[in-house]
Amino acid sequence: MKVRVRYAPSPTGFQHIGGVRTALFNYLFARANGGSFILRIEDTDRTRYMEEALQDIYETFDWLGFRWDEGPDVGGDYGPYFQSQRLELYRKYARKLVDSGNAYYCYCSPERLARIRKIQLVNKMAPGYDRHCRNLTDDERREYEEKGVTPVIRFKVPLEGKTLFRDKLLGEIETPNEDINPDPVLLKSDGFPTYHLANVIDDHFMEISHIMRAQEWIPSGPLHVLLYRAFGWEPPEYCHLPMVMGKDGQKLSKRHGATSLREFRHQGYLPEALINYIALLGWSYNDTREIFSLKELESIFTLERLNKAPAVFDYKKLEWFNGIYIRKKKPEELKELILPYLIEDGVVSDPPTGEEYRIIEGAIPLIQERMRRLTDAPNLVRFLFREIEEYSIDDVIPKKLDREKTLKVLKAVRELLIDFDKHSDEDNEMRFRELAESLGCKLGDVLMPLRVAITGTRVSPPLFGSIKLLGLEKSLRRVDTVIKQLETT
Repeated sequence: MKVRVRYAPSPTGFQHIGGVRTALFNYLFARANGGSFILRIEDTDRTRYMEEALQDIYETFDWLGFRWDEGPDVGGDYGPYFQSQRLELYRKYARKLVDSGNAYYCYCSPERLARIRKIQLVNKMAPGYDRHCRNLTDDERREYEEKGVTPVIRFKVPLEGKTLFRDKLLGEIETPNEDINPDPVLLKSDGFPTYHLANVIDDHFMEISHIMRAQEWIPSGPLHVLLYRAFGWEPPEYCHLPMVMGKDGQKLSKRHGATSLREFRHQGYLPEALINYIALLGWSYNDTREIFSLKELESIFTLERLNKAPAVFDYKKLEWFNGIYIRKKKPEELKELILPYLIEDGVVSDPPTGEEYRIIEGAIPLIQERMRRLTDAPNLVRFLFREIEEYSIDDVIPKKLDREKTLKVLKAVRELLIDFDKHSDEDNEMRFRELAESLGCKLGDVLMPLRVAITGTRVSPPLFGSIKLLGLEKSLRRVDTVIKQLETT
């Protein structure tokens, strides 16, 4: 059996972590088995359709760096790949179900359905359609039609027995038919299909071999299996993927942080890091290895290594991955990646001047090891482009020193700075160590006031490199400013 898998998003919102994880697992499974990965756009919900959401699908996967073999934008032998362009197919096969006695026309008005829901709610009854039109006589149907009532088509769920399907991850899943949504609508009165009908028909005619989707879709499994049986078709193999949860055990949502791919992208995450991390949400290779390129994942991915338990999304872990991939970047590539963030933050001009480019290039080796996200760059280099308007005396004074001692340290440090450029980093470190020893201080207590004077903060790129990049003249001027502030406040 040739492996054919699909990702079938609805363009009603932006791509989120859970959906992208599903797409990635389908893609990797196809690549690992020499199969095909298909994109199908389930756009029959016209009231919630967003053109921007459709474009977001294309842009997300362009950015992530993996694409489908068949789809609306690339074509294929099983199209069209927009469900809205397949309406006649759905209508034809919905009528076939009616003709075979597996479905029926329902003429219930929205008002009647609302009354039924209210009665069920008040009486604490199970929700669902009461099958009022399931056994209408020909005369009763004719009466509705003469009144101009446009019916929907409902599926006849068996009233007794059980429905079983096998999941490659979870094993056999058996559901009493009485627990399945009673007689759901397959074709709406406007001629558009519901998810269940379109999904089954498309998967059959697109020859989908495996359906890999989140476990939240398990309840629809029995209904889909019944539909396959009613059509006389063999269902694909199912594999319901573990859910992606927040640390509180609830389904990942905006309350946990960013969830859409455009948010992660804007926050400075790299596509390589996201793919690597997302691949490990519910799947693992072994207990020792975590870093994988997309190419490596394409060759080693198997369903047997999926976990049954929900995956917990850890933003700190993702930052760790992102830092690793940032450190792998060549300086020129990293420069181009951080430029949009520097421009957006107003740190440099748009476009940057030649001098700004020079400073950025010099700063890359200083900040690359300290970055976890691309958005870290503006704060790490701002001191190189902007004067520090105000210093915090609390930051300047180390915890183990008082104001007078700090003032004495800074004045002594200034003397060492005068010929700073004449010495190597190793020599300068030795000189500052000797100064600290002569002042009866630790090296950190000597360097901290200087770091704050140069960069405006206690956390910064390497100090000596920062001084050289900033220039001795500016560095001395900033030290003088802090000395004056300590003397006058």
